[in-house]
Amino acid sequence: MVERYVMSIDQGTTSTRCILFDHSGRLVAVAQREHRQHFPRPGWVEHDPVEIWRNLERIAPEALAQAGATPAQVAAVGIANQRETTVLWDRLTGAPVGRAVVWQDTRTDALVEELSRAPNAALVTERSGLPLATYFSAPRIRWTLDHVPGLRERAERGEVLFGTMESWLIWNLSGGVDGGVHVTDVTNASRTLLMDLKTLSWDEDLLAFFGVPRAMLPEIRSSTESYATARRVFPGVRIGAALGDQQAALFGQTCFSPGETKCTYGTGAFLLMNTGTTPVRSANGLLTTVGYKIGDEPAVYALEGSIAVTGALVQWFRDRLGLISTAPEIETLARTVEDNGGCYIVPAFSGLFAPHWRSEARGIIVGLTSYITKGHLARAVLEATGWQTREVVDAMNRDSGLSLRELKADGGMTADNLLMQFVADVLNVPVERPMVVETVSLGAAYAAGLAVGYWPDLRGLRRNWHRAARWVPSMDPRRRESEYDNWRRAVERTFDWAKPNKQD
Repeated sequence: MVERYVMSIDQGTTSTRCILFDHSGRLVAVAQREHRQHFPRPGWVEHDPVEIWRNLERIAPEALAQAGATPAQVAAVGIANQRETTVLWDRLTGAPVGRAVVWQDTRTDALVEELSRAPNAALVTERSGLPLATYFSAPRIRWTLDHVPGLRERAERGEVLFGTMESWLIWNLSGGVDGGVHVTDVTNASRTLLMDLKTLSWDEDLLAFFGVPRAMLPEIRSSTESYATARRVFPGVRIGAALGDQQAALFGQTCFSPGETKCTYGTGAFLLMNTGTTPVRSANGLLTTVGYKIGDEPAVYALEGSIAVTGALVQWFRDRLGLISTAPEIETLARTVEDNGGCYIVPAFSGLFAPHWRSEARGIIVGLTSYITKGHLARAVLEATGWQTREVVDAMNRDSGLSLRELKADGGMTADNLLMQFVADVLNVPVERPMVVETVSLGAAYAAGLAVGYWPDLRGLRRNWHRAARWVPSMDPRRRESEYDNWRRAVERTFDWAKPNKQD
């Protein structure tokens, strides 16, 4: 019998990967190619959409060749993508009108400040579940329409299309100018500031608020359904799923019940909790977003806590201070001491994200004495990730009315056993790491496989989840709360540092 696979396309911020998974959820083949990061001005971050498309054309055949497979053996393909990154392209020529404006880009800060003063600005959060911020897509669309002569008129005529990265790839895979399908899924649409979180449709009032023509927007579809059949790269293969990368990780971790929570630890950290089929509005600095939608079933919502700096603090410790030569050495150095020696590092390098959202905050090291060694600093670096996770989990518990029972962790930092034990200790719940750490790619594959019947149901996917490691809390409760109090006092000292009239 010929083996069949599901292919996942993980279109990330720094690279694009194609991975083949088999029926047991095992990684069979992987091909990856990085794309260039463009920084034309301070605060501007751009990608070339054509470069990303060309990379996909190269790596998909590489992944198939590794497995000795043909496109006929691929049951479906699913796409996970960097969220909020904005692409505008010409419907007739297929050419982008410029580079993609990346989610990290802050060129829209003045526009967002101007829009926030509008009398009806509160409508944005009320309808979309998100704060009015440079992080999301709508201000980038508006900025581009305002700055490219004649573009708005062309967009109003439907000659210019908007999409996040999955829309761009699906359109090209399904034919491009020759009948390409222009769609997005609810998870990506929920990150634009233009979708009504309850109706899951483009909101006319939000479109008017941002000045975005309806004709340029893709059709909103479920996360798992057959969007189209690929005509390029792997002809004949059904495109069966699309999810934003963090929602894909939630799906790959099989967090299918309310209260189930995952955290992806990378350069930053993204913690998502499944809150069920009713959106939970946050009163504690979290984002309300769509977790996933399977076919015609009701959408499942999530609360999200975004932490700006986790792994990036280890990189800073290595590259800027030179106290370690490789990232894994941080654990070895931290184990040379029993505790942090009273030292805390708050990595507010460019402000604090959830749950504080303080853009003027800046990083600090507090509690320094002559007793402190580089081992104590290393421990404080790791503990900063644990305490930031605790802050977000506390906010989620308050917002959701649910109580976290365990945390499913993935991402590069989960290789650090000392850190994972500390996270379990400060949350006072078990932390588990799955056997397959590529949870973003796996989630996209699971969703695509569900759409075509490769996997029968969510229970079957749960059976594929296998634990690689588990950490259980062992910290004395009095010490936990005493140190958490110290951490919160340290965080307060980062506030109000960057002043508008000072050089930053």
